Amino acid sequence: MRVALDAMGGDDAPSINIDGAIAAVKIQKGLEVILVGVEPVLRKQLEERKWKGSGITIEHAPDVVKMDDPPSLAVRRKKDSSMRRAFDLVRDGKADAVVSAGNSGAMMGMALFLLGRAEGVDRPAFAALIPSYDKPFLLLDAGANVDCNTDNIIQFALMGSAYSRMVLGIEKPRVSLLSIGEERMKGNLLIKESSKILSSLDFDFKGNIEPKDAYLGDADVIVCDGFVGNIFLKTSEGLAEFVMKLLKREMSRSLTAKMGYLFVRSVFKNVKKETAYDEYGGAPLLGIKGACIACHGRSTSKAIMNAIKIASEFAAKKVHNTISDDIKHIGSSNQNKESTVAAG
Repeated sequence: MRVALDAMGGDDAPSINIDGAIAAVKIQKGLEVILVGVEPVLRKQLEERKWKGSGITIEHAPDVVKMDDPPSLAVRRKKDSSMRRAFDLVRDGKADAVVSAGNSGAMMGMALFLLGRAEGVDRPAFAALIPSYDKPFLLLDAGANVDCNTDNIIQFALMGSAYSRMVLGIEKPRVSLLSIGEERMKGNLLIKESSKILSSLDFDFKGNIEPKDAYLGDADVIVCDGFVGNIFLKTSEGLAEFVMKLLKREMSRSLTAKMGYLFVRSVFKNVKKETAYDEYGGAPLLGIKGACIACHGRSTSKAIMNAIKIASEFAAKKVHNTISDDIKHIGSSNQNKESTVAAG
């Protein structure tokens, strides 16, 4: 499996990307990571790490997409950027997946322009794994589409369910809509209409879920528009960081607390690990003809390593084909139901 890594994307590029790539090829047999970026810089960093193993190659790209570049400008004018070249490799069949910690808006634009939508998909969506009490749940849309209609929400539910089955190994994912109450009459018009349609479809829809219950493990896929989803995601990240800092501060305030910490240190390490974003790699862009993983701008090398792992599995299982098949199947089933009702 060949993963094109935008080596110049992210706050600490290219060093963390190179470290992540090296870690990935060490643990995954048959993996090839193509570092896309300024070749002299990348080659020098590999030499500094004394890397002489196989599994890593370099594709020269002299330009970089900046975090504040408008997506339209990045797509049209930055044809020699590391992000653009990474997508070119997938489009041309020279790579199977793209990973980038760069500008997510530009990434979305390039994915649409160069790879195109999966058949039947109106709008692609970012899907983020968020830790919960039992196991992480998939949240989408996590920021690709600020304004959505009912059809978009239905497709997000189908795409999230397909990804959970194919990549996360959940046989029958439980799908819920993020709302202000679990009752069906709660929520705005978008949520109410989407809930009504999802309830009639042939998959495991559990109704509405409140934000406070999302972390209890009652849903495998939680669906909302990209505006709400991005706020939920960033609030979750901020809250996890706040709680860990608060605990660290309190543990250092007295000798008794410091002594107590010695007995529960392993517990805190486990909690920190479960709530760290780098454990989950990045957010897959679902609904594109291909595998595309967007990482946090401040990703660590561990996050990049995990994103590469997810990208290779995403590509190997051809999730975009399953998404298209599910949308076709649900669409035809829904039409048959409507025809039966009309005939009756």
